[in-house]
Amino acid sequence: MINFDFASLRLIGLTPVIANQLHALAAAYTEDTTLQMVRITEVHRDSLVVHNGINTMQARALPRLLHELADDEQSLAVGDWGLLSGTAESSYHVIARMPPLTHLARRNNEGRLQALASNIDTALLVMGLDNDFNLRRLERYLALVHAAGVAPVVLLTKADMHEHATARLAEVEQRLSASVPVFAINGLSNATAALLAPWMAAGQSLILLGSSGAGKSTLTNTLASSAQETGGVRAGDNRGHHTTTARSLHLCPGGACIIDTPGLRSLQLNLDEEALSASFADIDALAATCQFRDCSHQSEPGCAVRAAVDEDRLRNYQKLLRESQRNQQTPLDKIAARSKWKVLMRSVKERDRLKRG
Repeated sequence: MINFDFASLRLIGLTPVIANQLHALAAAYTEDTTLQMVRITEVHRDSLVVHNGINTMQARALPRLLHELADDEQSLAVGDWGLLSGTAESSYHVIARMPPLTHLARRNNEGRLQALASNIDTALLVMGLDNDFNLRRLERYLALVHAAGVAPVVLLTKADMHEHATARLAEVEQRLSASVPVFAINGLSNATAALLAPWMAAGQSLILLGSSGAGKSTLTNTLASSAQETGGVRAGDNRGHHTTTARSLHLCPGGACIIDTPGLRSLQLNLDEEALSASFADIDALAATCQFRDCSHQSEPGCAVRAAVDEDRLRNYQKLLRESQRNQQTPLDKIAARSKWKVLMRSVKERDRLKRG
């Protein structure tokens, strides 16, 4: 049987549910006397940093494990729980990964899945009140976390430096669902840690998501009493610098842990229409009262959605819906769609040629 210290592991997010799953996973390795439960705190190209609740250790993943994950289009991520085998003298290896309870991932520019983090309870969506303010991008982050079953909290940073912070806060609250908490904060203030205390109990895992320069590392330092490097923004456009270059897990004084992340230059979502509807629940509910069952909410008469929903929010929903539909297409579907588009364009060109005589 694997030995573990629940109190120590709870400081890096262990819960009874996770402990039970790790025990079941360890049943296949009863002869390994060096086995221990660990959580991945950093992922590098050829190595991992793991934590056993007391110490951090450098480790490598077994090639077999990496191949098994790759076959399912998965990879190890910060926040994953697993089993570690070996000693400091013989080197450590992560030999098994617990299937994550929640998992955040996006599509990269090549369309492949890129893991962001695993086993997250709450996502702190960070958006600056300077030139970083972008409601469409915020809705993308909300769709990402809703699809993963992670609770969102929106944090509008730099409220102490923005004279219209209250008005911006009201704008965000009006645009989003009432179920999403929204706060305007000063990331340097200890009052922010007190404000977020309900989401930071012992055993809770949080992640910071947002663009570069939004204040994620500053907030990490405040919440975790750590010393993450922080940087300013460019004077011309308030765009941030990538002071955080890799995802990393940090321990907080109250027993929670928090994952800081680099700013994402692009966020291509990996979700289906059902998951997207969960993030735009107001549109989904109103659609049932439209005059036409297959209403596209564009120009049809009697559209309840267009009459009630912010126009820009609706356009963003329709854009994300098109992306979702493209992501769900098989290679054959994509070939058929391109062929159909080519036929349509040829017919348009031919009609224009005939009009010109």
